[in-house]
Amino acid sequence: MLLSKTSEYALQALIYLAAQPPGESVLSRDISDYLHVPAQYLAKILQDLAKRGVLDSFKGRGGGFVLRPGAEQLNILEVVEIVEGQPFGQGCVLGLKACADETACPVHTQWKPLKAEVVGLLSKQTIGSMAEAVRAGRYRIHLPGMELNMRPVRTPSKELS
Repeated sequence: MLLSKTSEYALQALIYLAAQPPGESVLSRDISDYLHVPAQYLAKILQDLAKRGVLDSFKGRGGGFVLRPGAEQLNILEVVEIVEGQPFGQGCVLGLKACADETACPVHTQWKPLKAEVVGLLSKQTIGSMAEAVRAGRYRIHLPGMELNMRPVRTPSKELS
């Protein structure tokens, strides 16, 4: 709702990767299968996160993506800003070109304090803290087409013999 599909998929994938054993790489296809998100779209997102220093990527047998050390400390807001390439909520909530205190849109004065609360909330939740909730099974998540207990399940890669 507030986040783009790209940001949502990036966050879901990062939480999934952070919930894996440290240093264990996971194929993009396995992540997309688990999360039920479009494989090519997710692959592009993961490649972008690797270019931006959030993930390491490895090719070949045993390849895949792994969270870089320290990336679990990124919060939701930081991930969204990395993915989107601009500060969260920078534009007008109604999409108008000129919206500021001096040239406010019809909902500007009501949205401004709410936006500050949303930014505060997004700044408090880290990838690591959300992954810990996954590992502990404290929360449920509703993904397209399925409901999961937030317990990571390592999908075995289809390796060639």
